[in-house]
Amino acid sequence: MDLREYFRRIGFHASYDKLDLATLKLIHRQHVMSIPFENLSIHCGERITMDLEVIFNKVVRSSRGGWCLENNSLFGWVLRQMGFNTTTLSSRVFNSFLNDFGPLDSHLISKVIIDGKAYITDVSFGVSSQVREPLELISGKEQPQAAGVFRLIDKGDMWVLEKTGRKPEVPNPEFATSSLVSRKETKQIYCFTLEPRGVDHFVDKCHRLQTDPASLFTNKSICSLQTPTGFRALIGKTYSEVTFKPEEGVDVLDMRDISDDEIEEILMEKFNIKLQNKLKLMSNKSWYTL
Repeated sequence: MDLREYFRRIGFHASYDKLDLATLKLIHRQHVMSIPFENLSIHCGERITMDLEVIFNKVVRSSRGGWCLENNSLFGWVLRQMGFNTTTLSSRVFNSFLNDFGPLDSHLISKVIIDGKAYITDVSFGVSSQVREPLELISGKEQPQAAGVFRLIDKGDMWVLEKTGRKPEVPNPEFATSSLVSRKETKQIYCFTLEPRGVDHFVDKCHRLQTDPASLFTNKSICSLQTPTGFRALIGKTYSEVTFKPEEGVDVLDMRDISDDEIEEILMEKFNIKLQNKLKLMSNKSWYTL
């Protein structure tokens, strides 16, 4: 595994001699703009593993994306190789069906210390909840980014990430009432503690998330990529191009269903993904939204 290969993959051409916040912000942003958040392996009959070399070959050398256990594991490895003070953490994602955080602390994130200040990095949540830059670990501080205003809240026994976004505007009337459209202006995303985690913590969760019939990831095929103006997403057969319009207080969600004949073209043109195995798009009912 070679850092230079990773940097080429994300289009990072600057110097990385300085282990400062500016460098961390730049590679974080380049990662989410270059590498999709996706779980397509599950729907191609491929097994997802926590083996870092397998992840590197898939994401860097085969131009694929991955879910958090792949992308954030890879990103954590990059930060450590560069020399950043990095700790792996686990988090529990908010489930709107339960109106609570899910029981499985399976979402992998990282804490990075720079000049005595702590930051949370997460390059693999996707869609409108994706942070583009690290968040400073200060309770209640409003941290505006492209998708909205993010906040980390110290609840005593845990930290909570929440976001205040904008109203959705859906031009296609067929999707006006789509369950993929979130209408909550402020939403909780996940909660976490600062307890360090090793790879072993996630191995059984990795297996469960890709095999459990109740898992979000077995019920929905997901692929999303951040763009300069918003993000793209293919959820099941629904392809969306989302444009952030903060000056108007809205996000425009251009949504349509695609045919089987379009799948390969959409993945290649919009996400730069070419699959080796046949994909079966899946979109059973779940709590997942754009």
